[in-house]
Amino acid sequence: MTAPDGFAALILTHGRPDRVFTHRFLRKHGYTGPIHLVIDDEDETGDEYRAEYGEEHVHVFSKDQIQETFDTADTSTDRRTIVYARNASFDIARSLGLRYFIQLDDDYDWFGYRFLRMDQTAGSTPVSDLDALFQAMIDLLEDTGAATVAMSQGGDHIGGGAGPMAKGKVLRKAMNSFVFRTDRPVEFLGRINEDVNTYVTHGSRGALFFTSLGIQLHQKQTQSNAGGMTDIYLASGTYLKSFYTVMMAPSCVKVGRMGPVAERFHHHVLWDQAVPKIISDRYRKG
Repeated sequence: MTAPDGFAALILTHGRPDRVFTHRFLRKHGYTGPIHLVIDDEDETGDEYRAEYGEEHVHVFSKDQIQETFDTADTSTDRRTIVYARNASFDIARSLGLRYFIQLDDDYDWFGYRFLRMDQTAGSTPVSDLDALFQAMIDLLEDTGAATVAMSQGGDHIGGGAGPMAKGKVLRKAMNSFVFRTDRPVEFLGRINEDVNTYVTHGSRGALFFTSLGIQLHQKQTQSNAGGMTDIYLASGTYLKSFYTVMMAPSCVKVGRMGPVAERFHHHVLWDQAVPKIISDRYRKG
């Protein structure tokens, strides 16, 4: 299959032109369409990106300009976070004449399908045709009218056959990978924890954010790929990160301990209070 028409992959990256793993693994897993890199005007390695990937595939945005278009949720002057690139990518997609695009981080090294075996244990297999997978994600986006559709992550499959995958096909959230329609921009919120802030805040207002549990990406451990967001998380930890979403939606988000061994603070979304629910027609009154 060929890549979807009017579609491209946008990789958001900063300060690591020699470690854009996503670019290589998109090709390895069968994506044949255009790939563009999004960097900011404060990135001192811009020339290295252009030398490595070609000037026509590297797009620079102004952090000063994009900062005026959304709520960072704080007064910090530390702008070493991805939210600026997330919001700027819609303008870049429009300038490229794209109808659809997928927004990706730069540190993915595997794309796969997830499934349940006959004995209800969880399994996975690598994707060999990302072109077909991206078309399926676009179809889901259009069929549902969702704001975005995303791939799952390893944490979504904790519990295997007894976990979330055994209970449904999608989750009401979206993180890391986002398929968008260019003419339906989504405003990302908050300097830190921007993806959770965004799907909780907009989701509470009725927007649909979906993670498909049948597909998964693998991301390198946050602190193993230096640069980018790594320095922010090392400096502030997950405690501060999680409280951004509590501030956005205190009625349905709290902070608690997470992890069976190395405990850390993490956000917990109370989904019964967070988003509107769709009720089956069989409950309609006569």
